[in-house]
Amino acid sequence: MALRILVAEDEYVTGYDLCDTFEEAGYEVEGPHTGISSAMLACQKEKPDLVLLDVELTDGETFELAQKLMDDNVRVILHSDPEDARALAARFPGATTLAKPCPPAQLLDAVSRVLTPA
Repeated sequence: MALRILVAEDEYVTGYDLCDTFEEAGYEVEGPHTGISSAMLACQKEKPDLVLLDVELTDGETFELAQKLMDDNVRVILHSDPEDARALAARFPGATTLAKPCPPAQLLDAVSRVLTPA
């Protein structure tokens, strides 16, 4: 069974590009979700193995959602502007942080590292 990745990204083209990248790599993909409430509802319906989470969606910042997911043992990759990456890494040491734009090969490498048990 394929690992499930939920994509939460409010930029339409970026969101679909991310979903396509993951599907082509063999993952089951949920999304893209443009809002926190939509992403949260999807996670409640079926817990994903990993969430790629833009730090700002159409209805606000996703910090509470990121923390809730990590508390529920869902792996999180925070996707943000480069200037936010250092602060995010400090705030969420349990998450992986990737700066936008992230080349597909680097993105898939990060996903593989996060999903591979230590």
